[in-house]
This record gives sequence, structure tokens and C-alpha cells, in this order.
Amino acid sequence: MIAEDYVLRPRTHAALAAARAHDLRVIVVTGRMFQAARPYLTGPEPVVCYQGAAVADPATGRFLRHVPIPIELAREAIAAIQDAGYGLNCYVDDELYVARVTPEAERYASFQHIELHVVGSLLDWLEQPPTKLVVVGDPKKLDDLGADLRERFEGRLFIAKSLPFFLELAHPDVSKGAGLQFVADRLGFTREQTVAFGDGENDLELIDWAGYGVAVENADPQVKARADFVCPSVQEEGVAQVIEAFLAR
Repeated sequence: MIAEDYVLRPRTHAALAAARAHDLRVIVVTGRMFQAARPYLTGPEPVVCYQGAAVADPATGRFLRHVPIPIELAREAIAAIQDAGYGLNCYVDDELYVARVTPEAERYASFQHIELHVVGSLLDWLEQPPTKLVVVGDPKKLDDLGADLRERFEGRLFIAKSLPFFLELAHPDVSKGAGLQFVADRLGFTREQTVAFGDGENDLELIDWAGYGVAVENADPQVKARADFVCPSVQEEGVAQVIEAFLAR
């Protein structure tokens, strides 16, 4: 887990390094695009990104798994979001595309430290299936938009918040749990051998998949309810505390 200033603290870095020193796998599972996740990667394991829509080789960025949104479904979703009065981010080939620069798009690009590509009408521009779509906005308004989109696209899209102000859409077979299952099959470990940490709505499937799911104290209430254990908050470096306690055994 990363603190509210989005910095991975030294204690957590040290705990992850200690876990690797004990021959444990450390898998990063994130909603971020690969290029935005890359600065946080410290090991050789494949990284699950885009909510599980892609699994990438950390050294090259090559996608080992990619489950994009079918293009006609993506166009339908883009039209629905725009008709509701929202702009959105569209991700193709690990790059971020927008119809125009808005304050929301600028904040997102600044937050992720990535470049914005302005293409005009997304519906006219889109020629490849996008990896995911993201709407940035007021948390309460996104709750309402999310409810409307889930009703319209039930069974056809994965829809979840990654942060209160990010609403994310992906292929219906996508989740962090599905992405981690791919990595587990590739590296040869099982869900029963896995401890997973989560805090956001988009971590529900990850917590469910793992043999032992841990939520931080400041997590979404749904995540805390589904977890096997609730550790101290991100600010208290609860993830590091759990890893330290496990290794001390």
C-alpha cells in the first residue's frame, strides 16, 4: 500500500526486500498502467497492471497477458460516459489518450507522472481495443455514474473505483484476482500460498482470490469486511508490520 502522498516508505521497502531475501515472491498488483507502475518495481516478478487487464514483464514492459475491451463495446461505453457529461481517459499500447485537455485529465497525468496525448474525438480516433477506460471526477458523482454504468453494462464490463475520484472500466473477465492467477500459474504458486494486501474497491477480487487476504485499516469498508485480517493503516505502514511479523516467525 502507498500512503496518501503516494510514496512507498522506507520501512515498507525494507520489509519487501526482507521477504525476497527469504525466497518469497513479491508481486505488484495495481490498477495503474505499466509505465506509471514501473518506478515502484524492485524485483523480477511479472507485474499485474490495469486492474488485471495486463500482466507485464518488469524489465521490458512486454505484455505477457492482455485482455482489452472489445472495440465496439469500448465505443458504446465512451459514448455513454460522454452523453452523461463526463470526459474520460483511454489507454492503448500503454499510452494515455484524451479527447481534450481538462483539469481532470491534467490532474490524472500529473498524479501518474505520464504524458497526455490529445486526439480530438475518441470515437473517431479509436481503432484498437483499449486496455481500460477511466473517468476522473467528484467521488459522489462517480458513485452515481458507476451505478448507472453497472446497470447498463452488467456482465459486459468490469467497473470499479481504484481511488474515490477514479472510476475504471475494463473487460468483464478482468480483475486483480484474475491477473494474479495468471502470474501464479506462470511462476508455480497457488492461491493457498498467497497473502494479498488491499485497500480499494478494485481489490475485492484480489482479497477473495488469495488464501489469506489482508486489508489496511483505512481500506474501503467492503474490503475490510471480506478480508481475513485488518492490519494497521497505510500511514502506520501496516503492510510492513504484517510482513515483519510473518518473517519473525
